[in-house]
Amino acid sequence: NEAMRKALRGAGPAIIASGSTVTLALLTLSFAALEGNRSLGIVCATGIVIAMISALVVLPAALVVFPRWVFWPITPKLGGRNKSDTGLWAKLGKGVSKNPIPVSIAGFVILAALATGASGIQVGLSSTDRFLKTPEAVVGQQVLADAFAAGSTTPTIVIANNSKAQDVIAAATAVDGVDSAKVASANDSISKIEVVLDAESQSDEAYATIKLLRTAVHEVEGADALVGGQDAQALDVKDAYAHDQMIVIPLILILVFLVLVLLLRSLVAPVLLLLTVVASFFASMGAGWYLFVNVFGFPALDLSVFLYSFLFLVALGVDYNIFLVTRAKEEAAHLGTKKGMIKALSSTGGVITSAGILLAAVFAVLGVLPLVALAQIGVIVCIGVLLDTLLVRTVIVPALAFMTGNKFWLPSRNYKP
Repeated sequence: NEAMRKALRGAGPAIIASGSTVTLALLTLSFAALEGNRSLGIVCATGIVIAMISALVVLPAALVVFPRWVFWPITPKLGGRNKSDTGLWAKLGKGVSKNPIPVSIAGFVILAALATGASGIQVGLSSTDRFLKTPEAVVGQQVLADAFAAGSTTPTIVIANNSKAQDVIAAATAVDGVDSAKVASANDSISKIEVVLDAESQSDEAYATIKLLRTAVHEVEGADALVGGQDAQALDVKDAYAHDQMIVIPLILILVFLVLVLLLRSLVAPVLLLLTVVASFFASMGAGWYLFVNVFGFPALDLSVFLYSFLFLVALGVDYNIFLVTRAKEEAAHLGTKKGMIKALSSTGGVITSAGILLAAVFAVLGVLPLVALAQIGVIVCIGVLLDTLLVRTVIVPALAFMTGNKFWLPSRNYKP
């Protein structure tokens, strides 16, 4: 019972800050244009809050009900020696503290080398490239594309007033990339015009043609023309993802920074921690792209991959830093920054590393699902979590703390001079 009280007092603030960071990051999806993104944010944020309650209330109560054998096969003994001060992580911390500048440079060089792959990233999968295995529908679409115009399987739909239907058809057929256009059906006021494109459905060429088509038919006065269909809808979704990234990503960075400032009462440490997490994200994207091109043969990333990968990696990557740095600040108040960081690393190293490896494995499981988007998100987040766990949190962040010394906590004065 005493051990649980001490654990809750020590770990509670870090757990609350960690859970709050992920929750707030997920709630930024509420500002997204796509309904699916907003729903995902609300559902996942609710799950994180419930997990926090479970970790802080349900789990501690359940553990103290049982005697010490609940920790079998490594059952702790009263008065036993804590081996963490002389273990692997303590030795790593002491080793990094001796040469923090070369170590931090080497760490960032590794991240930069991996991030070079991100420069060649292509975004946007065609409708036939979204599955790991080719389903029957894709085979049929490819057969039709070989015999007819590639867009004949998913014609673009244009709605226009009856009196201007022929003018709209003339304007549509004059657009580069349009194979044909005809009235498919009509009622008393409007006509449904089917426009067949030359390009493959949901390809960059199809999107370019849709933009030109919209411009052309909108210029027909009195037609009140609207362009829809599968390709047009996919283009709108692509534009919505671009909008969501411009809104959500800055919000995530701002909220994570504010949580770190409130938790650490510092400005220097949050900036450095956020820098390492963003660097880890780009390294993960680059490493993932190398794998997708050279191993998996994916032609591009799905539209959702960049936003979701950034959301998960920044929120989860900051979590591990929160667990380490909050413990380091507590120890720095008594031992100083250098010894405090070594103590924090030795105490939290095994737990955080185990959690990170487990989380990476969970995301890696997404790679066995048939959708390319889920496989890409799983691989990128898996790589990012491993980088955060094994490189950023264990090497780079301690090295930065050793380099800056007590300035790491500025303007806070809660450390031993």
